[in-house]
Amino acid sequence: MQKEKSPPRASSAWQRWGPDDERGALNTITPERVRLATALVRTGTVLRLAQLLSPKTPVPAHRCGLQHFMGRDGGDYAAGAKRPGGFQFAEDTVVMPLHIGTHVDALCHAWYDDRLYNGYMGSTLRSTTGASRLGVDKMPPIVTRGVLLDLVRLRGRLLNDGEVITRSDLMEAASASGVHLEPGDAILIRTGWLEAQKKVSSPSFNSEPGIDLDAAQWLADHDVALVGADNFAVEVLPFADSTVFPVHQRLIRDYGIPLLEGLMLDQLVESGRHTFMFVASALPIAGATGSPLSPVAIL
Repeated sequence: MQKEKSPPRASSAWQRWGPDDERGALNTITPERVRLATALVRTGTVLRLAQLLSPKTPVPAHRCGLQHFMGRDGGDYAAGAKRPGGFQFAEDTVVMPLHIGTHVDALCHAWYDDRLYNGYMGSTLRSTTGASRLGVDKMPPIVTRGVLLDLVRLRGRLLNDGEVITRSDLMEAASASGVHLEPGDAILIRTGWLEAQKKVSSPSFNSEPGIDLDAAQWLADHDVALVGADNFAVEVLPFADSTVFPVHQRLIRDYGIPLLEGLMLDQLVESGRHTFMFVASALPIAGATGSPLSPVAIL
């Protein structure tokens, strides 16, 4: 196993949970954090935070869209298919990119200088086998406290494309909700980008509001377990000059913090809750760089 002995930056979580760790910041979700999250359940209301998936789900131009094929349906029986004992059934197949709709980025999704999180080599990813390290299959089910940081509420409007969410903005949003970030939290950021796309036939994936590098560092410094948003990439697009996906690099590669993208936050916002029990589990696809998922908020 090829590893680098120490991280190239002082600001990172490499080696924090041992030289062979592949869970990253999800290690901060201890049994105690899970127990505390369950105490947030008051009404038992369960809200789905995921977009619907269909061939109409928008994707960037470099990704294929979802394809849905019926392998057996009512038409087969209308055409004379056998019905042993009267039994009939339907089944289908879906072909889609793993980074579509509401999805999570695994820790093997982004890196730089040929080193992934915790010093694993870029060569651990192969087109024939996927990721031998840090794949989404190494990501455990997530049960923890969810925290909504509502920038739309803070500014009184949907944020504009390219509008930067700073460290100060996140601090102000947390303060306005009376929330103090704690280790193991799942941070969900509302920018209003997905809400704005409802009236757009072909959304642009090149410009969106999102957090900048300093805001990402602030979240990492609070030991959060994951960071999600209702936009395409969590971070602001276009990037700051001379940078490429700086937030992905800092959070995923340096701190082992997975990113949850494309959240549907409408019902959660309507509930008025800013802290809640958050539950999500990726499809355990061996060697995958990400996974669609259907996270829920339990109120």
